[in-house]
Formats: sequence, structure tokens, C-alpha cells
Amino acid sequence: MSGGHNNHVDNSVWSRAIFMAGAILTIGIVAFAALGLGVGSVKHDTYDDAKAAYYDAMDDPTVSEAELEHLHHEEIDAHLSYLTYWVAGITILIISAIYAIFLGIGGFINLIQPQDDHHDDHHDDHHDEHHGSASPIIFCLGVLLFLMGFPDFVEALRALMSQGGTFAAGDLVLSTLGLTVIMIGVANWWREDLPFIGHGEQIATSAPFEGEHIRKAGLWVFIMSEVMVFATFFSSYLRVRTEWCTKWAFDDGKCSVGATEGDIVLTASDYLRPGGAAGTGDFWTMLPGAVNTFALIISSYTIVLALKTAKSKDWEAPKGVLRYLLPDKKTAVRNYLIATLLLGSMFIVLKLVEWSHLVAEGFTVGTVQGSIFYVATGAHGLHVFVGLLIMLYLVFKADTIGYDEDNGQGIEYFGLYWHFVDLAWVVIFPAFYLY
Repeated sequence: MSGGHNNHVDNSVWSRAIFMAGAILTIGIVAFAALGLGVGSVKHDTYDDAKAAYYDAMDDPTVSEAELEHLHHEEIDAHLSYLTYWVAGITILIISAIYAIFLGIGGFINLIQPQDDHHDDHHDDHHDEHHGSASPIIFCLGVLLFLMGFPDFVEALRALMSQGGTFAAGDLVLSTLGLTVIMIGVANWWREDLPFIGHGEQIATSAPFEGEHIRKAGLWVFIMSEVMVFATFFSSYLRVRTEWCTKWAFDDGKCSVGATEGDIVLTASDYLRPGGAAGTGDFWTMLPGAVNTFALIISSYTIVLALKTAKSKDWEAPKGVLRYLLPDKKTAVRNYLIATLLLGSMFIVLKLVEWSHLVAEGFTVGTVQGSIFYVATGAHGLHVFVGLLIMLYLVFKADTIGYDEDNGQGIEYFGLYWHFVDLAWVVIFPAFYLY
């Protein structure tokens, strides 16, 4: 295996991906056992007790309306507390399983490939630069199959995560097949990219990107198209939102003259505000979205640190405790990328916990305000998750071949995408959560 100064990669390197997949899956299983089965079971018992107390009180004529309302709120709080740990546990397990499958399949497919013959005394032009590839075509076929089965895929996951409805494993087949094809395309791309050490980067020759790396120019074009996608979500929301009489606006007398309670439109922010639409909201119901905002901002910083470290020619290990986390340049780049991966993964976990609370309180996708909220925040969450899968490869490459000042542009290009995802959330959060 090369250390970053030639383009020879032994097939045995791919066994590292399988090892990493096993470690990630183990972490997911332990987290699920601790949160979903451990704490979740305790919270479920508390929920059952609170529910029984509430229903018993409903049949007791001596219980006052105030006491009954208090017991009802306790039942809701116990249910939401249970959902927090169960959904967090099952989400971590599913994410870890997807990460493990992503790395494991990619590593296995490449591990069983015949060993390429390379010579260290010269650079093979076939591996010295990025070139035409069939990987995007294979990848797009997988995306097509995945999206064809996506509605059933969502229903199956919803039944699994909410413990409601009927879970049918067959609903996962088509999307799983699509994901497998995607893995094949991704594995092929990994094999093409892993030896790349920064030599032979193709340069654009036409305006307005003349002189720029083609991959960087292509990424900017992609980001511009993504801006249009999120602008559609955002403008649609603002268009209808300005005409709604929300609960908090009605309570503050800010709706139009003559507005009645029948005119109230409940948005996500109504449920998330203190004393929200369900009558149980407090500051902590806003916490997942707020934490996610800081998580993405910090993750943008850690990806910059990874790039800065990779590009540094005279990098030195920090003093103090950080020296154990960042003992050398290669490890520092990898650990900064892992930190970014963990922060992004936390975003997904908290997002699904938040969704489970909103659905439990009655804010579903079946309304206009619900559909706009879930589609917009869901599309953003999907972009985050796709970025996390790409980041897995960056971590793998940083752990094997390594990044330096010659090939660090791979981190730079991904960082552009990740910063866009961060900025999109900075706009979405105040619009959908605070307004």
C-alpha cells in the first residue's frame, strides 16, 4: 500500500473498509441496546403507568377537570420521553447498519477484484488522473430503483420506528435492491479514486470556469441547481405562510380582524413553542432543532480544519490533551473528518426524534403546513445523509492512503457541498421553527 506518494493500492487495503464496517455496526447495536431497549424499556413502563392513571381518572367522577388535564399532560410527556429514547436508539442502529453496508459492500466488491499490476518507478496514466467512468450510470440506475420503491420503504420504516401499523419486510425489497446497485457504482468509483494523489487534475478550458479544476467547476454548477431546489421549498412556504393565522399569532391578537379559532392554522413552530399547540410544549421541545443548528455550524468548522491540516506543509501536533487525539498529520485529518461525521449523524438522529414528537402530537404530513415542513426539512435531511455517506469514504481514504497538500482538494470539494447544506439549514431553521 502506498503512503500517499505513489498510486499503487493493494487489494488488501479494502479489508480495512470491512473492519471499519464491523466496528460501526457494533457501535450501533450497543447504542440501540442502551437507548432503545435499556432506557427505552424503562420509559415505556413509565408511559404505561401514566396512561393507565389517566384512563382510570377518566372513569373516576371525583377527579376534577384540572387534575384530569394534568394527568393527560403527564401521559403525553411520558409518551414523548419514551419516543425520544426508542427513536434515537433505532435511528442510530439503522444509520450504523447503512454505514456498515455502505463500507462493507464497497470494501468487499473491491477486495475480490483481481490485483492490478503497478510499477512504482513510473505513474500509470490510467490512475494518474480522473477520467471517464461508468460509475455515475450505475449509480443513477440504483437511484431510479430506490426511488421507485421509496414510498413503500418509508411506510415500512415508519411502522418499525413508531411501533404502529403493520411492518412488511417486502416493502423494503425494491429500495434495498436500488441501494445495492448504488453500492456497486460507488464501489467502482472508490476503486477509481482511491489511488488518486493529486496529479493530473483536469482543468476547465472554457469560460466562465477557465483555469479551474473541472471537478470543482462541476460542483459549483451542482450547488447552483441545489440552490434552486431549496429556493422552491422556501418560496412556497413563505407564499402560503404569510396568509396563515397561526396559533401564536391568534393568541397575540396579530391575525386579521374578525379571525376566529376556526381560522387557526397550526404550523411546526406552534407545536414547538412553549405551551405549544398540544399544550405541553416548553423550551426543550425546541432543543433538537437548536442543537442541530450548532452541530452543522461546528461540522463546517471541523471539515475546514481537516482541509487546513491536509494542505499544511509544516503541520505540528498541538500541545496538551489534543496531542493524543491529533498525534500526527494523517491521524489529525482522519479525526477531524470523523468529528464531522459524528456531528452530521447526530443531526439525523435528533431530526427523527423531533419528527416523532411532532407526529405524536398530531402534526402530520397530511396537511398543507405539515407537507411543506416535512418535505423541506426531509429534503435537507436527505442531503445531509448523502453527504455523510460520502464522508465515510473520506474517512476511509484518510485512514489508508491519506490526504496531503497534493490531493487535499477532495476534502475541499466535499467541503463546498457541506457548507451549502449548513447554510441551507441556517435559513430553514428560523423560517420553519421560529416564524
